[in-house]
Amino acid sequence: MPPTQRLGPLLLLLCSAIPMMHTAGAKPVELPDTLEQRMLSCAACHGKQGEGSEKSEVYPRLAGKPAGYLYNQLVNFRDRRRQYAVMNYLVGYMSDAYLHEIADYYAKLHPPYPRSTAEAPNGVLARGQLLVTRGDPSRNLPACTACHGEGLTGMAPAIPGLLGLSPLYVGRQMGAWRVRHRRAHEPDCMAHIASLLDPADISAIGAWLAAQPPPSNAPLPNVDAAKLPMECGSVTSH
Repeated sequence: MPPTQRLGPLLLLLCSAIPMMHTAGAKPVELPDTLEQRMLSCAACHGKQGEGSEKSEVYPRLAGKPAGYLYNQLVNFRDRRRQYAVMNYLVGYMSDAYLHEIADYYAKLHPPYPRSTAEAPNGVLARGQLLVTRGDPSRNLPACTACHGEGLTGMAPAIPGLLGLSPLYVGRQMGAWRVRHRRAHEPDCMAHIASLLDPADISAIGAWLAAQPPPSNAPLPNVDAAKLPMECGSVTSH
């Protein structure tokens, strides 16, 4: 993404924090000091209800994801284990308690999912389905469903759902794990999994996930870390 595009959301967010200008004699606008009001600054990228941006595939859905997962990502941005300049700047000096508040706020939102319009060749979709649902034992590669749930909607407290994400976003995150621009608590299971996938695998997984119907808003099951196919620091740290 060109630097000017990266700066766009940051400028919007900064502008939202500046008190509204007023002419002499006019009363300044007073905004309520609530978490909901403060989260409007996040809406420039992630939508008013955390539904993600339909205009840009870079900004993912936050709504309904497990609070533990959202908190982990905010901490990772703050501590620069996950690299994205806008987010690194915005949360750089936020406390753990405030990051928990933000995570809890978005976890409780459940706006509808958009209908998928993603298309891909049948061969690509078949390869993606195989990797997502069965993995590849020859590479010791577990199925995505082994951790993210049979319905791929995630598991509480810290494993996110994979549906409702664009293939571009999935590909970028896998690439970030491969080159260690995105890191998590050790053992970093996603970095290990991404290292086992080649670009064609990643494209197929993203395409198949994007082609699936939107999930329901049923309560997330709780993860049993002992039954995961590998140890994952972002889960066992909870």
